Amino acid sequence: MKKIFAIAFLGLVLLIACNNQPKQNAETQTPVISQADKDLLQRAQEIFQPLPDRAESVDNPITDEKVRLGKLLYFDTRLSKTGNNSCNSCHNLATFGVDNLPTSKGDAGKLGGRNSPTVLNAAFHTSQFWDGRAKDVEEQAGGPILNPVEMGIPSKDFLVKKLKGVKEYADLFKTVYPDDKDPLTYLNIQKSIAAFERTLVTPSAFDKYLKGDYAAINEEQKDGLKTFISVGCIQCHSGVTIGGSSFQKFGVYGDYRTLTGVACDDEGRKKETKLESDKDLFKVPCLRNAEKTGPYFHNGSVSDLKKAVQIMAKAQLNKDLSEAEINAIVAFIGSLTADVPDAVKNAPQAIAQK
Repeated sequence: MKKIFAIAFLGLVLLIACNNQPKQNAETQTPVISQADKDLLQRAQEIFQPLPDRAESVDNPITDEKVRLGKLLYFDTRLSKTGNNSCNSCHNLATFGVDNLPTSKGDAGKLGGRNSPTVLNAAFHTSQFWDGRAKDVEEQAGGPILNPVEMGIPSKDFLVKKLKGVKEYADLFKTVYPDDKDPLTYLNIQKSIAAFERTLVTPSAFDKYLKGDYAAINEEQKDGLKTFISVGCIQCHSGVTIGGSSFQKFGVYGDYRTLTGVACDDEGRKKETKLESDKDLFKVPCLRNAEKTGPYFHNGSVSDLKKAVQIMAKAQLNKDLSEAEINAIVAFIGSLTADVPDAVKNAPQAIAQK
């Protein structure tokens, strides 16, 4: 009797496993793709694009030597006044390019005013910072270093002089910028860090799907993709980075302060442009790796991704999503997660031993 039961149980397991596999053509043994699946992929390919291997720049060509130098600078706490912070402190590559804090602690221990967004894939954005005040990662790389709260370096010359006293840097800058009369300049510091950041590209299962691999994402994630499209999230979140390419008013249907439960009065891009029309405008965040990069929004006010999705639907689309719709969208966002290699995450040996 036990043997019969075991055989029957095994048969049931095999039947369930077979039913979970894509249907196959009996003659070719290839998966049969439904028209609905073909239509969904075609629609997705019209809205999104796979990530390139890296974010190239005509004005800042990427070389192996420049990337190596940029990584050293990225992890080096000597780029802060008291030596407490590096770029990696707030944009930790071991935790998807963020520090998972509402706002980050600066070199002197004070908190910054806005949430630190991920550096992963950021070089593809049309501008940098929540208010877009830097046009690219080259310009962005120079900002936090001189910010009195963030890294606290008092001037460009102060840092240049400091790094010229480090033989390794003096030699590396000569190698990377051989045609420059004075290779170690603040501009070249920015360009080196940016070159490294331009290689921080994280293709995910969704990229495989966009390239035609129907099985790269599961059915739950496909349902989430359908929901993401149908409810209107694609109005702001599209393209290569699924965001990062426009500015939108946070709170089209209601004040974001009320919706997020935070009393801070950050008026977004208006602080930079002084235009009343830019009040509460913020750069649309990239959704790649978003399930790992909370807390969310410019003020880091919401730690739960489901809650963030709910708030965005209400604030931007005036829609009250069902729990099933929220869960589906979160499942889709999960298909955008892709870690970076350990070789990139880990601090260079020269920095680790300094």
